[in-house]
Amino acid sequence: MSDTSTHFEYIAGLWQSVANRGRALVGIKRATPLGVDALIELAGRLLSGRGEASGAATAATLLAGFSALSVVDKRAFLERASAVYGPDLVALGAAARAFLDAPDPAQAADLFARAEPVRQELIRRLNHASGGTFALVKMRETLLTALKEGAALEAFDRDFRHLFASWFNPGFLVLRRIEWTTPANILEKIIRYEAVHEISNWDELRRRLDPPDRRLYAFFHPALADEPLIFVEVALTSAIPDAIQPLLASDRTALAPQSATTAVFYSISNAQAGLNGVSFGNFLIKQVVEDLKRELPRLQTFVTLSPVPGFARWLAQERADETSRFLGAEPRRVLEAIEAGEAPESADRTLSVLAAAYFLQARTSSGRVIDPVARFHLGNGARLERINARGDLSPAGLRQSLGVMVNYLYDPDQIEANHEAFANRNVVAASSAVKKLAAPFAVKG
Repeated sequence: MSDTSTHFEYIAGLWQSVANRGRALVGIKRATPLGVDALIELAGRLLSGRGEASGAATAATLLAGFSALSVVDKRAFLERASAVYGPDLVALGAAARAFLDAPDPAQAADLFARAEPVRQELIRRLNHASGGTFALVKMRETLLTALKEGAALEAFDRDFRHLFASWFNPGFLVLRRIEWTTPANILEKIIRYEAVHEISNWDELRRRLDPPDRRLYAFFHPALADEPLIFVEVALTSAIPDAIQPLLASDRTALAPQSATTAVFYSISNAQAGLNGVSFGNFLIKQVVEDLKRELPRLQTFVTLSPVPGFARWLAQERADETSRFLGAEPRRVLEAIEAGEAPESADRTLSVLAAAYFLQARTSSGRVIDPVARFHLGNGARLERINARGDLSPAGLRQSLGVMVNYLYDPDQIEANHEAFANRNVVAASSAVKKLAAPFAVKG
């Protein structure tokens, strides 16, 4: 364990001791079950209190009480807290008028302070509890689920994202290589959090960690010492792969790392749903590239072997649209045959052409690239290098993309230009081969 983690655990233990004393000071019992009303009242006490010990105890009690609520009551608490602890609109209005009357730096600072919702201070004070950071990440996970179900929690979510962007700044994160000798509690979490290619048992995990041509790296935060935030699995190869099954095969022959010329990022998993939208995945890839280049100077090519999670859904929508400009009679016939379990000779070509159109021509109603994985890598400055029609023939791969996978190439000399083109003009950097596949669908004029 690193010195940073050891130091943080010492501080956390000390703070827990302070919280225990504070709990006695304010008369809070550990086992007291609390409902939504009691937790809202407790939040008010937390915001009005000034003592550090009592504040830590109150925060810990509130977080424990929230964790013990039912799903329905958790949502009710979040909605109540969002409404009760918003900005002071009267004070904000007065500050806005004062700024308009005399627009100077002092009035601007006051306006900025008044505009901050009380919710943000509530989140900060909850973070004083021992383990508060992780509890808040789990609280936001609950909030995001409620948001998807229609809860009016957009403003509360903005508060979480604003604070998390600072707390989980990449400057605070620690990159660690996960190995077979890593403590079992962390390895178990890697199995649980793997979101791209399921790890079914410990033997399979070992095949991804132990061979000399395999690597797994994760970002950790000092406040969540044993909780990976995001991790990437890497295969060292002699060429760009076109399918995932050979990379994961139990009987494959390992490659000597010194012979490898290509590093393949074949799985990137966000481990904490409560940190969705907090961007540090791009920093993970860049830091891993730097570490690998230092360890293995012969590495020249850095690519992904990535899923296409929105492709099958997009095809289904296009098939339902009789006027689709992407699906003529022949592609429809091929897709119908694939759906019936057949494998026409033209299937690979048809899927490759349609996938190229999906990336380069199809867009959401707001004009964005449809595929979330594509947005991630293209936004990081990668280039869509190759489409692999038979990339993932597992049940999951067939279900989400009809087996299609793609390679994104990270070329250090082009990353910045690719990123700028995508961020500013929504231009997808793609190889000439991919552009050629999509050419029939190009919009003229």
